[in-house]
Amino acid sequence: MKKLLMTAVAAGALMMGVGGASAEAVKLQLKWVTQAQFAGYYVAQTKGYYKDAGLDVTIMPGGPDINPEQVLAGGGADVIVDWMPSALASREKGSPVVNIAQPFKRSGMMLTCRKETGIASPADFKDKTLGVWFFGNEYPFMAWMAKLGYKTDGSAGGVKVLKQNFNVDPLLQKQADCISTMTYNEYHQILEAGVKPDDLITFKYEDQGVATLEDGLYVLEDKLKDPKFVETMAKFVKASMKGWDDARANPADAVKAVLDNDASGSQTEAHQTTMIQEVNLLTEGSDGTLDTAAADRTVTTLLSSGGEAPVITKKPEGAWTDVVTKAAAAMK
Repeated sequence: MKKLLMTAVAAGALMMGVGGASAEAVKLQLKWVTQAQFAGYYVAQTKGYYKDAGLDVTIMPGGPDINPEQVLAGGGADVIVDWMPSALASREKGSPVVNIAQPFKRSGMMLTCRKETGIASPADFKDKTLGVWFFGNEYPFMAWMAKLGYKTDGSAGGVKVLKQNFNVDPLLQKQADCISTMTYNEYHQILEAGVKPDDLITFKYEDQGVATLEDGLYVLEDKLKDPKFVETMAKFVKASMKGWDDARANPADAVKAVLDNDASGSQTEAHQTTMIQEVNLLTEGSDGTLDTAAADRTVTTLLSSGGEAPVITKKPEGAWTDVVTKAAAAMK
């Protein structure tokens, strides 16, 4: 009996060892808090797409005090979600981050203004106060203002920049004429606060020709020298894109996955339902492959920012690669 018991224990340990070895650990650092902006990853986690790929994925929410590039550089994550302007700025400053996939094909960023301010076009921004997110989110805005020829130091004939917290209070309290919003989030927060759409005017970065790529997946360049890491990331990207496909096909399930993972309990079903509808428009048609023409347009936009607040000063080299998405496409 003792021998049989020991044999059973040994067999169990062996099975656990095999199972443990097959589950490759991956840590994903998000750019912001748990919300439908990242639904594809939560769906992939909830519905077992990562597990089916042999991955044990830990999804780490972001926040105002979390810099994804710093987390990545410090070894706290294997892959991060970030906007390309921020990633390119970090790369130029010495942080060797590389885009390995691009789930978001389109930008959701825009300025939302109160019509009562008299703003009807970007030409009316002159001498107005505009709310802008910082912590790397200001780069597209600065590029846009440079294109328009506006100084951002508050001097006459330019624009006054209000460093906007991640809320819509400056518009509601009339501290700013316009504020930064995303099509899938803050714009709807304004409406939920009781402001009517007819009282607002929006300017999408896409429509202004200054859209830059958002919500890409980035890793450290040196890691890509390891074929095993590339394989792991290929599995991760393939499973993640399956999650995004599922989020478009089953938005209600995506909302539930987000809410189930919202440790703060601050998100509401109504807001997340609206958010996933808008986010799905940005990921539609993406298989994770980076459109290099869109990446080049992002670089051109950032280089044009020049002047008082250059985002990048030269065209980056090696800032993106298709080695992971090609490997993912080759997987069955």
